Formats: sequence, C-alpha cells, structure tokens
Amino acid sequence: MTQKDPVRIGIVGLGRAGWAMHVRELRPLDGFRIVAGCDTIPERVEQLAQEFDAKGYSRYEDLLNDGNVELVAIATRSDTHAEIGVAALEAGKHVVLEKPIVVNLDEADRLVEADKRAAGQLLVRQNMRHNPAFLHVQEIIESGILGEVFEIKLCRHSFNRRNDWQTMKEFGGGQLNNWGPHIIDHALMFLGGQVENVYGELKRVVCAGDADDHVKIILQGRSGLLVEIEISGGVALGEPHYRVMGTRGTLVCDSKEVTVRRYDPSEALPLDLHPESPPQDHPYGNPETLPWQEETFPVAPSRPTPAFYELVYTTLREGEPFPITPDQARQVVWVTDEVRKSATF
Repeated sequence: MTQKDPVRIGIVGLGRAGWAMHVRELRPLDGFRIVAGCDTIPERVEQLAQEFDAKGYSRYEDLLNDGNVELVAIATRSDTHAEIGVAALEAGKHVVLEKPIVVNLDEADRLVEADKRAAGQLLVRQNMRHNPAFLHVQEIIESGILGEVFEIKLCRHSFNRRNDWQTMKEFGGGQLNNWGPHIIDHALMFLGGQVENVYGELKRVVCAGDADDHVKIILQGRSGLLVEIEISGGVALGEPHYRVMGTRGTLVCDSKEVTVRRYDPSEALPLDLHPESPPQDHPYGNPETLPWQEETFPVAPSRPTPAFYELVYTTLREGEPFPITPDQARQVVWVTDEVRKSATF
C-alpha cells in the first residue's frame, strides 16, 4: 500500500495484541504512520517511541489530547474497552477497538450511542470476518450443492493451560470474550443476524484463573437453522473448524482444506415411502446406494480477503463503508450476555 496521506495512529496498550498484532500489521503499510503509543510499562513505550519516532504516554488521556493522533487503536484489557472507547470517540478520534468491544450489553449501548454522536468512526476489530476459510464455506453454502443447510457446527479447540489475565473474570477474561466474538460473528452471518433462541454453557476446565475456558453455544435462527459453537482450551483432540450439514451432503473445513461429500438428486432414484416392514435382510431402512461425490480441495475463496487495516484505510481515506457495523458488534455482545444468563457457571 503506497499512499500520500497516511493515517496517523496512536496505539493504547502495547502488549500481546497492541504490539504483536497491531504494530506488526501496521509496520509495512505506507498508508499508516504510528505517531503515538501508550502503556503503563515504560519500556514498551520507549521501544515504540524509538522505532517509530513516536510520542510516548503512560496515560491514555494524554494520548487522546495529542492533536497529531487522528485514529486510536485500543488494545488494552477487555474490561477497559468501554471507558477508553467512549473517551476516544468523545475526543473526536476515529477508533479501532479490539474484540470484545466491551464486556456487557450496557457498555455496548453506551459505546454505540457515543459513536452516533461522534465526529469520528468506531471501527470494530472483528477481523476474522474476512477469514479465507469462513468466506469459502459461505460460498459453498450459497452455491446450493449441499441442499438446504439445517445445522452448522463451529469449533475452535486447543489444550492450553493458560495462566494470564485472559483467565480472570475481573478483567473480562475467558474464551467467551476471547475467541467468542469472532465465532459468534460467523454464526450471526450464517443466520443472517436473525436469532430466535440462545442457549449456552460455560466451564473452567484447565486454565489457572476463574474465567471460562470451555464454551458451548447453540443459536437457533428464525429460519430454523441451528448453529452450534464450541470454543475450548481443554480439548486435546479437536474437531474441524466448520461442519455444515445439508439435505444433499456435508462439508468439513479447517484453516487449510475443505472436504465435501454430497450427491446429486437427479442421479438418485425417487424416494418413495414404504411404510410396511422392511425385508429381513435389510432391517434398517432404505438399502439404496447413493451416488456420492467426495472431494477435498484447498481453502481458496473467490472473494477478496483484505487485511484489516486495508479496510480501515479505505474507510477513512476513500469513504468506503466499513464492513462491520457497531450494531453488528452490539449483537455479538447481546449473544454473550444471553449465554451468561443461561449458563450455570
């Protein structure tokens, strides 16, 4: 990306997300210039200031008062997002806000209202919306080769005895707030945002803190489609990221490959009802052999998979609509609130 008018960005929070994600992604982009950074650990601030000739701050309020900063990226602990996000919008800045945008629906409403009043824009970093596997699975569903899709299962499994702040409730930790926003966003896209019922269960199984590290969610769409979500740091043998079940076949997909097993109804005999007792040598129903077609191929969506900050640039400099709206991000938080209401954890 080579642009004459770079977006001047300040980053609040220079830890794992702020440095290893935001700084790493921004470093090669000519369309952005890191002009400020803020962290409570002085060494992190000094590192940013030296590499980028940027201003360094220990208080986010001071960064928000820096007139050279037009975009603020907030990559602090989850429990601070609402406070800093609202303050940044009220200061007239554009805001990139890490997921989860906030930790409850009341905070989400405050943030959305602040965005409506603000001169700047709220840009939510649910960057998995453009994940190649997700986009490719969407394309296959839309092609109709699986027939009518009646259930989808979304999984993110690992076995990780985590022991950082992400395992602590008081800081907004837990898998529901960590991987949850990404996978819930995928589920809502599959459901067209139309949710009838939400069921959830939360457990702590292997992490050091008191927050959830095993999440089960079932979303029922108004169309009847069910989407099951399982996110866990306690599963040593994981399942595919995507399993899509349709009336003509099934799809499974991880991050690299898609496998589809399906049949063409035009190549099968008509399915007639025979209510009488089945023959003794076929006691379990229809003995037909369906003309199954099975293939495995690399993840390769035809749609573009833009990087997150490329989308930010085209929104702020070229006036393109940002693909994730604050209301969509609020709906993700609504789902997490509903899960907590139904969970026994």
